[in-house]
Amino acid sequence: MYNESSIIADTARTLHEYMVGRFGDDFEIIFADDGSRDGSADIVNGLGLSHVRTVGYEQNRGKGCAVRTAFLASEGDIALFTDADLAYGTEVIGRAVDMFDANLDADIVIGSRNISGDGYEGYTFLRKVMSKTYIKVLCIAGGFKLSDSQCGCKAFRHGAVEKIFPRCEVDRFAFDFEAILWAQKLGMKIVEMPVKVINHRESKVRIVRDTLRMLRDLRKMKKRIKKAKI
Repeated sequence: MYNESSIIADTARTLHEYMVGRFGDDFEIIFADDGSRDGSADIVNGLGLSHVRTVGYEQNRGKGCAVRTAFLASEGDIALFTDADLAYGTEVIGRAVDMFDANLDADIVIGSRNISGDGYEGYTFLRKVMSKTYIKVLCIAGGFKLSDSQCGCKAFRHGAVEKIFPRCEVDRFAFDFEAILWAQKLGMKIVEMPVKVINHRESKVRIVRDTLRMLRDLRKMKKRIKKAKI
């Protein structure tokens, strides 16, 4: 979360209600505070919800740093990240767990908006075209073979978290690619799960600026990971 004080209490309550109903007492919810200046963490902490905690740091560093910080603090058998606005809803969490149960050798489950016909339902035509083009350019540059590198919903077994995220260095949007590149180098199995955006709001991605930044980060990380010894 980054300056999400207007929605974060509702998000925490919605998530908590779903997790209790689906998993009983066997879960944790971690809010990663990416240097918010609006008291987002205090709001979450003040709710007094069981199995809910916050981690974070003072200066804004980016989504990649926030996810990495939370994942390395996580204790569950499966760790899943999603956006503070619950863009993909809550049911996607249970479906990801079911995917692991159905694919016992899978290390990672990644959401994809490109598998089913309704993945981009609710997008404007322009945003849909821009999103697909953005993903295509990055996939070509990054050598990504799956259908949706930038979906904001990915789940990892704890063992994969322990092996991948201590090696990760990218703080901003290219962190998805970095994690997947490490997974591929480590010989991990990745499966895809169809998802669609349920809660729409303006994207924080700025296509030209962030694409150029992503391409720069991709070039550096591919070289670094290729040379790395495991």
